[in-house]
Order: sequence, then structure tokens, then C-alpha cells
Amino acid sequence: MKRILIGLLLCLFGLSISAYAQDTTALSQTLDSLVVKAQTKASGDSIIADGPPSISDLISFSKVFWSIIFLIVGVLFIKITTRILEVFAEKSTRYRITIKSYIPVIKILSWIGMVVIIIGGIFHPPAATILAFSASVGVAIGFASQDILKNIFGGIMILFDRPFMVGDKIEVGGYYGEVVEIGLRYTRVTTPDDNLVSIPNSEIMNHSVANANAGESNCQVVAEIYLPIDVDTAQARSIGMQAATVSKYIYLNKPIVVIFVNEFKDRQSLLKMKIKAYVADIRDEFKFKSEMTEIVLKKLIEEKMIRIPADTEKDGLE
Repeated sequence: MKRILIGLLLCLFGLSISAYAQDTTALSQTLDSLVVKAQTKASGDSIIADGPPSISDLISFSKVFWSIIFLIVGVLFIKITTRILEVFAEKSTRYRITIKSYIPVIKILSWIGMVVIIIGGIFHPPAATILAFSASVGVAIGFASQDILKNIFGGIMILFDRPFMVGDKIEVGGYYGEVVEIGLRYTRVTTPDDNLVSIPNSEIMNHSVANANAGESNCQVVAEIYLPIDVDTAQARSIGMQAATVSKYIYLNKPIVVIFVNEFKDRQSLLKMKIKAYVADIRDEFKFKSEMTEIVLKKLIEEKMIRIPADTEKDGLE
């Protein structure tokens, strides 16, 4: 057993001596080449440029390891920062849209910063290598994924041009809802039916976008109620104005307007009463519409300004 251990130690010692000798030889060769280059430069002769660095010089286990660690830390930082901002935004109706508008910008800048640090700080390739690689990758991506590039370019333009922000209510491509995320490829909108719709940014750039609140927490809501053609419009307007004024969702810093439009519906001429008012929080849009419909119709029935058909009354009694 002792002989085996002594043999292993001798082998390890021999390998160490061999590695040390190789390192010494490599070091002496490196020093000799440096001396020759220094002498050549001093004599005024031109130095032949070194060839491109090898793959082993650019990529090593330690560089890959630290890149993965830095990437994991960066992703966790983005998620934690985004979550904190979302929590603070949900606690304040007034500053919700403003805070959420910074989230996409922080994500984009964080990803760009991570890529720059990993490439320039950890791998640190020569400028010529970066240019050659960027040109090759650019050509390949340009031919392979034109639609993706259009969406990415559209997402960047949305962030800088700011036709809408996260938290705004927009209508685009037949969809209406609250913007919950502006990504590089898609803009995600939550519809009134609580459906999450992902709209490609290239389509948003090529279509008209209607913004209901334009970065403000309040927005105008229109509640519509059909009335008989012979209704007392002055009294109906008073009822609508009063109902809107006392609503818990109302934003009183902006005007309340009640207008009437004549429409032909179900083979008869009717008056459409539109109650235009602003809600303090855009998320209360449909609650306000429902409240206006319930309160105004109930008051109109009490004042006998609209009549319930006999069949409806009979069904109610039964």
C-alpha cells in the first residue's frame, strides 16, 4: 500500500515538474518574442500584425461561468425592480400610469447594459472581431427574421414616440383595453372581458391608435340611454346631470355634458341621451356606465317619463 502511495506521489511530482518545465519554456519563448519585437520597433522596421485571436483566447470556462452568473443576477434584478414598481404603481391611482411607463424603458436599458458588460467587460473581443461578427449576424438575421426585426423596431419607436404608455386604454386593430406591457415584439392589452391580447408592434405602427386617456388617470366615459321621442329633454338632462355628479366614480375637475341625438331604431324614432363625464380612474369606466344606466332609468321610471310595456309589467307580476 505504501509503495502504491509513493508511486502516485512520484507520478504527480513528475507531472508537476513536466508542467513547470513547459510553462517555463513557454514563458521564455514569450519573453524572446517580446524582445525581438521591441528590437524591431526600435530599429524602425515594420511589425507584421498578429493574426486574429483563437477561439480559446476569446472563450474560456471562467468567462462563460461569470457570464452566466451575471446574466442570472441581471434577470433577477429586472424581475425584482419591475415587481417593486408594479406594486407601488397599483397603490396610487394618480401616479400608476407614470410609474408603469418607466417599466419598459428600464427593461430595455437593463438588457442592453447586460449585453454590453458581458461582451465588452467579460469576453472583451477585439474591435475587428466585433465588427465582423456583427456584420455576419446582421445579414443572417436580416434575411431570416424580417418580421421579428419589424416588431422590435416598432417596439423601440413606441417607447420613444410614446403614442401610448403602460396603463393607457387604447383601441387598435379592433381591440380595446388597458395596455399592460410594451415589449420588443408585442404590446399586450387586457380587454374588458379580461382577455390578454398580444398585438405585434409592426401592426400598431401601421394602424391608427385611439388613446382614451393619453397618460392621465382619468378619461371620458359616455353612457347612452334610449328615450321616447316625446320625452321632456330638460328634465331628463337634469336627472342625468345629477346622477353623474353624485357618482362615486366621477372626476369633477372636468365638465359633465348631456346631449340628445335623434336615431331611428326598431322602426321608430327615438332620442339617445348621452351622458359624457370623466371618471377618476380609467378602470372604473364600465362601472360608471352601469351605474348611470341603472340610476337614470330608475329615476325616469319613477317620474313616469318612460313607460314599461304592459307585457313586461304582466310578466313581472307573474
